[in-house]
Amino acid sequence: MNKSIIEKINKPIPFFGRKIISFSNSVGGITNLTIRILRWLFRSRWDVKEVIDQMVRVGVESFPVTALTSISTGMVLALQTGYSFKNVFSEPLYVGSIVGFSMVKELGPTLTALVISGRIGASITAEIGTMKVTEQLDALYTLGTNPIKYLAVPRFLACVTMIPLLTIFSSFLGIWGGLLVSVNKLGIPSTVYWNDILDFMQLSDFFHGIIKSFVFAVIIVVISCYKGFLTHGGAEGVGKATTQAVVASMVLILVSDYFLSSLLVSIGIG
Repeated sequence: MNKSIIEKINKPIPFFGRKIISFSNSVGGITNLTIRILRWLFRSRWDVKEVIDQMVRVGVESFPVTALTSISTGMVLALQTGYSFKNVFSEPLYVGSIVGFSMVKELGPTLTALVISGRIGASITAEIGTMKVTEQLDALYTLGTNPIKYLAVPRFLACVTMIPLLTIFSSFLGIWGGLLVSVNKLGIPSTVYWNDILDFMQLSDFFHGIIKSFVFAVIIVVISCYKGFLTHGGAEGVGKATTQAVVASMVLILVSDYFLSSLLVSIGIG
């Protein structure tokens, strides 16, 4: 066989080999970082002021954009559902049930996590990455302060606390947005809309979305901190790390969403 043909055949092998090794290193690094965050979380005293500051950043400052996203989604969902059912059944049936279940179990936690990953995840990576390339992390080590305890733990606590709370508010606001459209555009009485939700929705459906939001919060904060701690290459490296963190978080959120839904349904939660 010609040597050039053999080289062309073998060329993809090193490429995929490097990708597999890089992926394995990332999985190992993320797992190790998660273990270290949990270790510091339970073995040391928290910086309460820093935790509260991070909660304000993650929760309070992110509320307007998540609220706008959820209300718009609920309104569009109600509008499309109502007109679709009107064309098929001549009546906009079960709009409240569809909007309620969709927001509580799926769109509320997923859209909130995607918004937070773009807003807070990017901020965490950029902040830690800037400290890394300017050697501030080395200064923390020199002063006897562990960067994971000082930087990662407060952000971890803030995310796993505030993202589920934001999800609750987002789900309710999405349902409220659907109510506005149902009453004013589709002519559905508000009592019918709420009865469609309350008659069919159970407490387990509510916990379905909360559990998802907790897992999504862990994904966002761990990926963002991991990319921040690995940043190199100056300002350009910070930009690349931030982009990689946001993309990786969004992809993992969307991929894990299906497996979480399947797992939770199989064990009877939702």
